[in-house]
Amino acid sequence: MDLQSERASTSISLSSYLRLLRHNRNFRRLWLAQIVSEIGDWFYTLAIYSLLLQLTGRASSVALALLLQVLPQTFIGPAAGVINDRVSRKRVMIAADLARMVIVFAMLLVRSRSSVWLVYPLLLFETLMAAFFEPARTSVIPNVAAREDVLVANTLSSATWSVNLLVGASIGGVVAALLGRDAVFVLNALSFLVSAMLIRGMRFEEPHAQAAAPLRIRDAIDLSPVFDGIRYVRQDRRLLAAMCAKAGELMIGPSWVLFTVMGNSYFHVRMRGVDPQRTAMLGMSLLMGARGIGAIVGPLFSARWAGRSEQRLQLGILLGYLTIGLGYCGLGLSPNIWVACACIILAHCGGSTVWVFSTTILQLNTEDRFRGRVFSADLGFSMLTIAIGAYVCGIFLDRGVSAQVVASGTGIIMLLPALLWGWAMRSGNRLRIPATDA
Repeated sequence: MDLQSERASTSISLSSYLRLLRHNRNFRRLWLAQIVSEIGDWFYTLAIYSLLLQLTGRASSVALALLLQVLPQTFIGPAAGVINDRVSRKRVMIAADLARMVIVFAMLLVRSRSSVWLVYPLLLFETLMAAFFEPARTSVIPNVAAREDVLVANTLSSATWSVNLLVGASIGGVVAALLGRDAVFVLNALSFLVSAMLIRGMRFEEPHAQAAAPLRIRDAIDLSPVFDGIRYVRQDRRLLAAMCAKAGELMIGPSWVLFTVMGNSYFHVRMRGVDPQRTAMLGMSLLMGARGIGAIVGPLFSARWAGRSEQRLQLGILLGYLTIGLGYCGLGLSPNIWVACACIILAHCGGSTVWVFSTTILQLNTEDRFRGRVFSADLGFSMLTIAIGAYVCGIFLDRGVSAQVVASGTGIIMLLPALLWGWAMRSGNRLRIPATDA
């Protein structure tokens, strides 16, 4: 049996995830850090969006907030990539967590319509810290997990993100409704402190930092390493396509605006004795929780199907795009919140599969010294399309286009990345997942 066939026949079972967590201390701490910080983030996201809707009454204010949460990552990405390829990524993650703790605590200063402007610069600063943290976290997975465990680690991380979304969005709506937004902000700020402490306890080698020259301030704005990274990716069309795959998830930006507006205006969930402004967040919670369920189910089943077959990883991305389109078309036709949740689950089964499979292809084919730049670009491209999608969605909604029409239109647009990925699969040589590290 050749190597490719052997990999294709090796399925990923539940025991693979349990073994990774039981025996890999470094990944376990990274995973626990992810849990505490992301649950806090989902609490926080609901509170921010509902606060903006309450104080401004405009869907575009939510779209602007989302834009500030994602778009700066596109522009700071080159500097973040260079820094992550020159210094300890562990230290980058700790510093970013501590900075975000301070920023989220500052959200407590937003008390009225006159102070709502403060939300936007705080979101901007938090986004800049995330732009350093996320590429660092993704880049260290191949350093702390064996090669055969990289897809397992990515699938578990994606499923965890999804569970965190489900738990954080669902419980976060209840916490905000019963205890108020201030409690949500405090919990999220403390979650970053716990995350930093967990990451501090990790012990692993970072070859890129050991071999790099000391970082100087001017190195952060030196574009030559960025161009080196571009040349590196352009050597293989499939690698370039994989780096752009997340940018093809054109529904992510509109989804945040649509779920907020639909939960607030279309699918109310009422609680006796609770203020309607607070119960509106419960509708948002159900829709976002459905997204979490879909994102859990998608990679768990698709990873088992794909095993370690490179061809199936690529095919899974194509099928993921098509599933997203079908789900969002159905969301626009949903008569009630339960059908809407089912359509969201379907769509985000496909979305999470695209995310996990494209990340795995990049990790297995990118040298350690280039990973910071590659994953910063990967994140930057996806954040750009998220920001554009959210902003355009907000404009359409404020101009009177119904949320159902926008949702169905988003589903139809997903045919574009599906066609482009299908073309990329047919052109050039296949991306080969090598048997050993570069």
